[in-house]
Amino acid sequence: MIELESRIEGQHYQLYKLEQLLKPLGYTIGGNWEYDHGCFDYKIDDEVGYQFLRLPFTSVDGQLDARGATVKLGKPYLLSHKYQRGLDDNANIFNVSASFNQFQEPVDKDASFPEEYISVGKELVKELEEVLLD
Repeated sequence: MIELESRIEGQHYQLYKLEQLLKPLGYTIGGNWEYDHGCFDYKIDDEVGYQFLRLPFTSVDGQLDARGATVKLGKPYLLSHKYQRGLDDNANIFNVSASFNQFQEPVDKDASFPEEYISVGKELVKELEEVLLD
């Protein structure tokens, strides 16, 4: 994980408005959101695992699924997940969740981030600043 300094950290936005601004740029709400926090992800690459720019947020007033929810942005960071190739050795046919979970466990949840994509991540943060602060 590589944290990136940004002027958007600490800014407050209505979650709905934030989605309207970020989705056209290629961001999605990460699947690991909860009722009080979540993140927007921008997939940079997926050649060997996945490399993301992640923009975390926390709820300021109430739950994220409530109409008009306001969130506070955290510090953006670059994240890399490296997945194993082939079958998941940890899958268990007697495990009910394994029957429904189609995704493999990552080989390395916090893999090193490819050097060539760090500058891409910094440019993406600049774009976020232009869109959200101007």
